[in-house]
Amino acid sequence: MAGHGAHGPGFHPHLPGAGYNFLAKALGASMWFFIFYRARQDGAKLIGRHSFDDDHGDGHGGHH
Repeated sequence: MAGHGAHGPGFHPHLPGAGYNFLAKALGASMWFFIFYRARQDGAKLIGRHSFDDDHGDGHGGHH
């Protein structure tokens, strides 16, 4: 039967090389750093707050 080898049936993939492992971790870390950076810069807009929602006591009272 196909697929039966010395180590038994199943799929036995090879592990990636050290260069691929490092590259995957570096790309993943840079992705998360970019996401956290953008969330810090304009995260309030992502959750629905905008600059015109703030009430700074400019005499308009806060009634819409």
